[in-house]
Amino acid sequence: MHDLFLGRGYINPRSLISVRLLTRGKEEIDREFVRRRVQSAIALRERLLGKRDAFRLIYSEGDYLPGLIVDAYANCLVLQFLTAGMEEFKGIVIEILNEMLNPEIMVLRNESRIRTLEGLPLYKEVIKGDLQKMPVVEENGLLFEIDPYEGQKTGFFLDQRENRTSLKKFVRGGKGLDLFCYLGAWSMHLASTGAEITGVDASERAVTKAQKIAEMNGFRDRAVFLKDDVFSFLEKELESTEKKYDFIVLDPPAFVKSSGKIKEAVKAYRELNEMSMRLIKPGGILATSSCSYHLSREMFTDMLHSAGKNAERGLRLIEMRSQGPDHPVLLSMPETEYLKCAFLIVD
Repeated sequence: MHDLFLGRGYINPRSLISVRLLTRGKEEIDREFVRRRVQSAIALRERLLGKRDAFRLIYSEGDYLPGLIVDAYANCLVLQFLTAGMEEFKGIVIEILNEMLNPEIMVLRNESRIRTLEGLPLYKEVIKGDLQKMPVVEENGLLFEIDPYEGQKTGFFLDQRENRTSLKKFVRGGKGLDLFCYLGAWSMHLASTGAEITGVDASERAVTKAQKIAEMNGFRDRAVFLKDDVFSFLEKELESTEKKYDFIVLDPPAFVKSSGKIKEAVKAYRELNEMSMRLIKPGGILATSSCSYHLSREMFTDMLHSAGKNAERGLRLIEMRSQGPDHPVLLSMPETEYLKCAFLIVD
């Protein structure tokens, strides 16, 4: 039997993914190796994004650093070490990012349940600077105040940036909803077209922040935000048979946490989309997303077709989108492409 060299990486027998390759070459996995990978990720963002103050700087396997997420918000970096192997490099990664970028603030958001599966503790910590003043970032001329310590994920949903921009091409004023709105990023982009938006989210903290952001951007009269469960809100709206909205944005959390939960998750997605379709005026637009990897693109479009049949509405797809270029997809690892975003005309 001949020895076959496949590469070098790290092994964690406790993890669902026991081996993660770092390189297919016979090179040392040391500080210099990590420095080269981090430098490569920074250079790629500079090439693809130009000057931008909010973006994903390192995207795990998409940047050949499995288990490491780094998001940049102006003068602040938010880091996530998701695997036991990458945890071993934590000190080195922090040192390198400090040397290369010298951010004013660095935050560890090591709270993901993935760490539990890796046998790692859950915690969050500000490791450099302080958050007495929250970072404010610009996206397409709009301002957003980010909370990198208490906010969802690392504080913002960076993967939808290009999709938010693209939707503006198809909305010319009118009245719409932003469901699961969080900080109201979709709302701000659509309000900038002259549209009137109602954002809905179950988090009172998120709704309060979204209203503040609307005021920062001068949209106080065009964007309002309600604390409510989205399912309950849609049911109340459907008590009227009137098709009242020109557009609806539906950007729910990941309902599919594992492959064993697909059936119930598809049901939830279908119900949300069906109710939304019933509320849209003929010819209006539904911008609907799923960030669940386990729900494939084919399953997503099948679910939308089923929802349309149940709602007795015709659907025409005008654009199918995914995550932005700061979340590069590794073709040898389909899991790195997780976001589906469909723009539909609802007839």
